[in-house]
Amino acid sequence: MLFFAVVYVVEGIGQAKVGIIWQPLNFYLKQVFGWTPVQISVSLAVLDLPWVIKPLYGLISDFIPLLGYRRRAYLLLANVAAVVAYGWVALTDAPTRLVFALTLTSFAMAIASTLCGALLVENGQRHRASGAFVTQQWLWFNVAIMAVAVLGGQLIEVLSPRGAMQAAAGIAAAAPLSAALGVLLLVDEERTGIDTAELRRTLGALVTALRSRRLYLIGGFLFLYYFSPGFGTPLYFHLTDDLRFSQGYIGTLSAIGAAGWIAGALLHRWFLERLSSRALLNLSILGGTLATLAYLLLHGEASAAMVYFLAGVAGMIANVATLTLAADFCPKRSEGFVFAAMMSLTNLASPLDNTIGSFLYEHVFDRTLAPLILVSAGATALVFVLVPLLRLGDKPQGEPA
Repeated sequence: MLFFAVVYVVEGIGQAKVGIIWQPLNFYLKQVFGWTPVQISVSLAVLDLPWVIKPLYGLISDFIPLLGYRRRAYLLLANVAAVVAYGWVALTDAPTRLVFALTLTSFAMAIASTLCGALLVENGQRHRASGAFVTQQWLWFNVAIMAVAVLGGQLIEVLSPRGAMQAAAGIAAAAPLSAALGVLLLVDEERTGIDTAELRRTLGALVTALRSRRLYLIGGFLFLYYFSPGFGTPLYFHLTDDLRFSQGYIGTLSAIGAAGWIAGALLHRWFLERLSSRALLNLSILGGTLATLAYLLLHGEASAAMVYFLAGVAGMIANVATLTLAADFCPKRSEGFVFAAMMSLTNLASPLDNTIGSFLYEHVFDRTLAPLILVSAGATALVFVLVPLLRLGDKPQGEPA
């Protein structure tokens, strides 16, 4: 639990599309180079590629121990790589080199996330505590997001666009050092070697997973659950250009959203942990639909704070519901590959929905946010009809399937 807290604080700081670099990066590209929402969404969609191919990292760690470890050594290497990559980001300013360097940071963060996911599944199934581990991870992830969102906005307020981006990159470069220390002190893993019998058992588990229709059904559900025309980038332009919010207050809104995620984590831990998997999924879809529609009420600073907080609560419940579902259905000996494959489907939905949403906002809805919000809410609500196809019955959260 302590390890998950440390690592996910680092991920909250260091993930390029949500961490401390994200708002300064968007502001830098918008102000200095005049990029539009579509240009930003399309150009930065490459940052999602390392998250889409997460099964590759899981497959390698499942089959090939590094220095005798399936998880520990890879985690250490990934965090050191993140330090180096963010150091490069801090030293460059040309958009092409900047995006390339940020892509390297995404690879490092995605590899670390994959290995943490494998540890979550292995220990979650052993202790029947997948939901508790998911909640722990995302609770501390959003503690970090809440802090860096405020800090990122303030960096923009007091520094030049380039200076704010470089300062954010420097902070992001320092964070993985604590995760590397956490790997050395907190991850207890038995050494293992490459032997024929072990490879045969792992390969058998992988083949069984690839033949499982149930896993394909769950993977498809997760993709459709997260795929709806997004409005993250259009919302940033709406807050900046239409509502005239300061960059500092936009950062504060992100922090309020993260506080909502923390409240959602505590809500799950205290009241929702005993719900069945099916009930939690249905509740998360309802919450996601209502939270999306709440953005229609956004017209000033007070209403924006309320909407962001509610969206955070709904986002956390959705995250726990879907990640626990994925973890519960991962077969033993191929946990790294299968869990990463499930997560890559949700990560694939992100660049697609944000790019589609930005295109609709700019070319179909004439830079009007309300129609895009309605379309997004409707797509979320449609997922209700897919839940019965999973045939979950009354399966408790965290019970291995």
